[in-house]
Amino acid sequence: MVTAEEDDALYVLTAVLLTPAQFPSVLGDDYPEACAALGLEPFAEGYGLVLGQDGEGARWTVATEDVTLVACAIAAWDCGMEYDLSPDDRSIAAVLPGWPLALAVAAPGVPEPHDPAPDPEADGGRAALVPPDTEHWGPAQRRLGADEIALQWAVWREQVDGDVEFVDPGAGEDSDGSVRRVLDEVRAYLEEPPPPGRVRSAFASGESRTLRADGPGWSMVARTDDIAFLLLDDEPGEVLPVGRGPELPGLLEALDGIAVRPAA
Repeated sequence: MVTAEEDDALYVLTAVLLTPAQFPSVLGDDYPEACAALGLEPFAEGYGLVLGQDGEGARWTVATEDVTLVACAIAAWDCGMEYDLSPDDRSIAAVLPGWPLALAVAAPGVPEPHDPAPDPEADGGRAALVPPDTEHWGPAQRRLGADEIALQWAVWREQVDGDVEFVDPGAGEDSDGSVRRVLDEVRAYLEEPPPPGRVRSAFASGESRTLRADGPGWSMVARTDDIAFLLLDDEPGEVLPVGRGPELPGLLEALDGIAVRPAA
């Protein structure tokens, strides 16, 4: 348990990392933007976000500077092991009302999850954090869609093997102008490095890496040895495949060279 308010224990439900290499995509296109959504300074070391309920059932998000502790807890839970996640009070950077992510679980023995009543004396009466509205397409939904493709790469890749047409980034047809614009913006990251977290690299399989790049109005997911998928704010729900062609292999290799990676 950690402290949500003085003398008020928080029943921990889950935790996520908020670092340049790993952060909840719903919060922003890059690490500084994600931190700004929570009112946190974008320190290079990052934070751990602990989500839970107090004794009255209210939702709280606790940001701790003890990233290692949170990472260990997540790793243990992923292995089906118990782990007592109790950050030291001195490591707590912020206590925020609400949750930025949708959770399907609740603490046993306490009232149903609900947002705490606004407190004008606490953090200026900050509005409670809420998950994005999944009924309407927008930047958060676009980023969540890219998250899903990265997690379910094989499923999405199999769909392209059917009757979905590849888009060749080297062709430059007018009909593919939205795709061309995004690839130009991605390539510009190689000339002028973007904010931390705009380009991320994670383990895939063998020698390949999963690349994630985001920018104003778009998200890209790719495998360094395969194709890429694009999602655009102005194309609700659409997933656009980008064939390797003559350009993509070199572009992906170069992006992997500037991408931030999770700590080993």
